[in-house]
Amino acid sequence: MSRVLVVGANRGIGLALARLYAGKGHEVIATCRTPSKELEQTKSRIASGVDVTDDAGVAKLRAFIGKDLLDIAIVNAGVLARDGLDAPDMSGVQKQLEVNAVAPLRVVKAILPSLRTSSDGGSKIALITSRMGSIGDNTSGGSYGYRMSKAALNAMGVSLAHDVKPKGIAVAILHPGFVKTDMTGGSGNVTPDESAKGLADRIAGLTVENSGTFWHMNGEVLPW
Repeated sequence: MSRVLVVGANRGIGLALARLYAGKGHEVIATCRTPSKELEQTKSRIASGVDVTDDAGVAKLRAFIGKDLLDIAIVNAGVLARDGLDAPDMSGVQKQLEVNAVAPLRVVKAILPSLRTSSDGGSKIALITSRMGSIGDNTSGGSYGYRMSKAALNAMGVSLAHDVKPKGIAVAILHPGFVKTDMTGGSGNVTPDESAKGLADRIAGLTVENSGTFWHMNGEVLPW
């Protein structure tokens, strides 16, 4: 049995991941600000009141984990704000950068002491990003803050993969697909459960040798 941390597990993809891993008998630590009934039904250990944009919130997560060691850490918390050239100000862009790019780094720094090194099996970190952060794949423009924040997250993931590789820790940078969630207004071509299964498959295949790869949940390697 593995111990799996899912950051941002209250709904959507995070909830589906918590449900999937818990259903397979793994111990799941699920973070959220306020737990939903659906998350409580997964039988996860719920760390509530965790705001990943706040140092105090991440410190609360650090304390909740305590001396436990994590086998898998999935950083999923994210936000999508509507913005564009006609937006009245930059608040939407700034919020997305804070939540989607800065907060994951804050979380990773906080949980590093809880990750297993090569002498203890080596942990896996999965960063849930988006192919909208791909510069090479951008053929439609728009979505400035979301694209910028996910591109920044991708860059962070590559640096992280290099930095933790000597410790035997592997990093996956994962696009979940176009998922039918509240964030997308119910639009999409896969369900959260279908996405979670693909993401879990990619995490299962993650090693220090392929660490730092940008994958679609279906296994396709995506362009930067």
